[in-house]
Amino acid sequence: WLGDFGGEIPYDPGVLELARSAMSVFEDLGCVVEEARPDFAFAPLWRAFLTLRHWHNAGLLPFYEDLAQRAKLPETAIYEIERGLKLTAYDVAAASQTRTLWHQALARFHERYDFWALPTAQCFAFPAEARGASEIVGRAMTTYHEWMQSAVPATMAGAPALALPAGFDAHGRAMGVQLVGRVQDEAGVLALARAYDEATRWPYRRPPDALSA
Repeated sequence: WLGDFGGEIPYDPGVLELARSAMSVFEDLGCVVEEARPDFAFAPLWRAFLTLRHWHNAGLLPFYEDLAQRAKLPETAIYEIERGLKLTAYDVAAASQTRTLWHQALARFHERYDFWALPTAQCFAFPAEARGASEIVGRAMTTYHEWMQSAVPATMAGAPALALPAGFDAHGRAMGVQLVGRVQDEAGVLALARAYDEATRWPYRRPPDALSA
């Protein structure tokens, strides 16, 4: 259980507790659950993620240069392209090196652990028109996707990962946990996820409000 990555990833109240409660299911299935994290700081991983995301999205440059097409692009795409255009080859190389170091840290981590888990999101669902959380526990989000930092460790790992339901808060809002395995161990992740699904049957449950409607 990675939790909040040693306090480096912020979560709204109740998210960690609800997601952490799902670990008891794995214990009932015979797993040993421990709170741990790879020996790696989150901040450089986040910066490398941003650089690589900008770089990849800069591939949309032909649409950006065509003013008629640019008018059809969402603001988030323009944001990514414009930042990608400011990158140098050195920036991308440095981000790639950080990702390699992250892979190495995870390889050491997996010498002890078969899987790791953390919440799927840093906040509960918000109104659709908000298009993202503006702050989490009083911390202003500086990008349109900073509230999704919890997905970065698995994304940068290039490892098999999936989301499992963990339950509902007092307002009927759902939260889940990411289950992540070793690189190329898709079969292991799917097998454990299936056991979790059979034990919980979450897809057949509904939040309290839905039951009383």
